[in-house]
Amino acid sequence: MFTPFELSGIGLHSAMKTTVKVSPAPQGKGRYFVRVDLPDKPIIHANVDSIETTTLSTELGNGEAKIRTVEHLLASLVGCGIEDAEICIDGCEVPLLDGSAQNWVEQIDYKCENPFADVTETIEAEIWVRKGDAFCAVIPSSEMKFSCGVDYPYPVLQNQWYSWYPQREHFVSSIAPARTFGFADQIKQLQEAGLIKGGSLDNALVCDYSGWLNPPLRFENEAVRHKLLDFIGDLSLLGKIPRAHYLAYKASHQLHTELAKKIKSRSI
Repeated sequence: MFTPFELSGIGLHSAMKTTVKVSPAPQGKGRYFVRVDLPDKPIIHANVDSIETTTLSTELGNGEAKIRTVEHLLASLVGCGIEDAEICIDGCEVPLLDGSAQNWVEQIDYKCENPFADVTETIEAEIWVRKGDAFCAVIPSSEMKFSCGVDYPYPVLQNQWYSWYPQREHFVSSIAPARTFGFADQIKQLQEAGLIKGGSLDNALVCDYSGWLNPPLRFENEAVRHKLLDFIGDLSLLGKIPRAHYLAYKASHQLHTELAKKIKSRSI
C-alpha cells in the first residue's frame, strides 16, 4: 500500500498541462486511468486490450476517451511493486516531467526491492517480433532480466547495450532516473507533424552528430537505460509480467506492445 500523491506538468506531444493523482486501488483491480475531465469519468484500463497508437509514445483508449504517454508512470508503478493503482488525470496526456521516471518514484512511498520476486508465471517458449533489423523477444529464463540495445548513426549513441537484473539492482536508482532523448535534426519535422510540442532541453536529452547538446548525463549509457524504462512500461500492460528474459534491440513502442500482445495471446 502507498500514500496517494499528485503531480502536474506538461505533456511531451500535446504541450498541455495536466494533473495526475495516483491512489491505491482495491486488490486485483490492476492499474487504470480515470479521465476526470470527461463526462462520466471514463476508465481506461492499463492493459494490452486498451492499446490504441504507439507513435513515439504509448496511447491507451476506451471508446472516445484516450490517454497518451503512459509508459514512464506505468514503469514507475511496476518498478516499485505496485500492481493496483487508480490514476486520475484531467487531460489526454501524462506529464513528461523531467523526461524520466525519477519524479514519479520519488512520490511513491512504497518501494519493493525486487518487484518480480513473487512472480510465478513463466514463459515456456521463445517469442519474437521483428521490423527490419529491429526486434523484441522473450526467452525462457530461470530469473527475471531485461536487456536492451540501441545503435543510431550519431557517434554518442552507437552500439549501446544494457541488461537489468531486478534482483541485483533497484529500479529506483538504476532505471528510473534515465531521461528520454531525441535528435536535433528531427525536431522540426516532428513538431510539424504535431508531435513533441512539449519537448525541451529541460525534459529531454538532445544530441546531434557532434554530441549531446545538454549534458551532463545521469549515466554514461543513459539513452539505452531509458529505452529499457519504456520497454518495462509497455510490458506492464500485461498486468503481471511473467518470469523470463526480455530483449529489445532498436525497438519502438510498436514492437514493445506487439510483443506484449503475443505474450498475452499465447496463454488464451
